[in-house]
Amino acid sequence: MASKALFFFALLSFSAVSLRPAFAKNEEDPGLVMNFYKDSCPQAEDIIQEQVKLLYKRHKNTAFSWLRNIFHDCAVQSCDASLLLDSTRRTLSEKETDRSFGLRNFRYLDTIKEAVERECPGVVSCSDILVLSARDGIVALGGPYIPLRTGRRDGRKSRAEVVEQYLPDHNESISVVLERFADMGIDTPGVVALLGAHSVGRTHCVKLVHRLYPEVDPVLNPNHVEHMLYKCPDPIPDPKAVQYVRNDRGTPMKLDNNYYRNILDNKGLLTVDHKLATDKRTKPYVKKMAKSQDYFFKQFAKAITLLSENNPLTGTNGEIRKQCNVANRLH
Repeated sequence: MASKALFFFALLSFSAVSLRPAFAKNEEDPGLVMNFYKDSCPQAEDIIQEQVKLLYKRHKNTAFSWLRNIFHDCAVQSCDASLLLDSTRRTLSEKETDRSFGLRNFRYLDTIKEAVERECPGVVSCSDILVLSARDGIVALGGPYIPLRTGRRDGRKSRAEVVEQYLPDHNESISVVLERFADMGIDTPGVVALLGAHSVGRTHCVKLVHRLYPEVDPVLNPNHVEHMLYKCPDPIPDPKAVQYVRNDRGTPMKLDNNYYRNILDNKGLLTVDHKLATDKRTKPYVKKMAKSQDYFFKQFAKAITLLSENNPLTGTNGEIRKQCNVANRLH
């Protein structure tokens, strides 16, 4: 009996030793934490916030870009600024794929990076700049301030070949959209809230004409169709032409819950907007967010936080790029 007791005690001791590393804090890799740069670059977040404010004052459309960036980067395998990398002779950039159509203003992220580099060379990652600029851009658009952790490092390659596996298209079924986000831990109200980003910005006509030509989609609000046809008069628009419809004609520069009222009134521009307002899994949350902006903001903040923490590179993984559009080994 004594020998069995000793064996059981030894087994417990071995298990405790074996499991300890999984729970012990790794001083070399603290992961994502609040104010990661408080010692290495205390002014980092203030500089980013200041630059966002300055750039927004000069070019208000930048805020839409920052908001799209966090989705297009973080949803594709890892929140590691792979979106910002330029194409090389061997690798196509994520930002040049069809799913990234309309993404722009990357040069302003370079402006922010340059400002941070002047203060703290080689310290702050492009992936943290991408995430924090989105956070501050959301505030510029009238949205909530979302405390986000930092400590990300930058990936070394773009992943154009897998973009379509991770980013749902505007014509996808709600089932596919929910599944893609669920893989990142974002639940149904979180998905509905994230799509509330369609409250701001614009949609290019190339994404809309299939709902207008050769016949108008009968589910569209007739009062809205007239405006859409006026803004998109060509059945086959030139993708390089600046032809678009504002996502929300009422408050086009404000992140608010007007989007949900619009889609309940059949004024959603994209097919996914209409599906969101009619699918039995998402419609209850659309109605709830249409009634309460506080609820929308609460779910939006939660979803953005989860998105920003999707499989980041931390510790000694990845690198701190010198320039956001080029991996260091190619610099």
